[in-house]
Amino acid sequence: MGRQNPVFDGQTLNKSDTKLQPPKMFKVLIHNDDYTTMEFVVLILEKIFSKSPAEATRIMLNVHNDGVGVGGVYSFEIAETKVAAVHTIAKQYEFPLRCSLEEA
Repeated sequence: MGRQNPVFDGQTLNKSDTKLQPPKMFKVLIHNDDYTTMEFVVLILEKIFSKSPAEATRIMLNVHNDGVGVGGVYSFEIAETKVAAVHTIAKQYEFPLRCSLEEA
């Protein structure tokens, strides 16, 4: 039996009609506070965001000096997971470090 194209609302879909859109990307923002140590922020950036020590230090200085730094840019699900991981680890170490998401 021959293969048929799927039918939707009486119209045949062609491959050219179905274009995939890239996922929306989100920045994971790390926010400064008066209690979380710079060393802990560097550790978070290295372990959760896979940054090199030099890159982690640069981002940490952005957080310290500008009040916020970008940990990375990811699809929504991955960004959401990174934020949750930061909050979980910060809580374990009793730091109030906070992250948020912003559409890139």
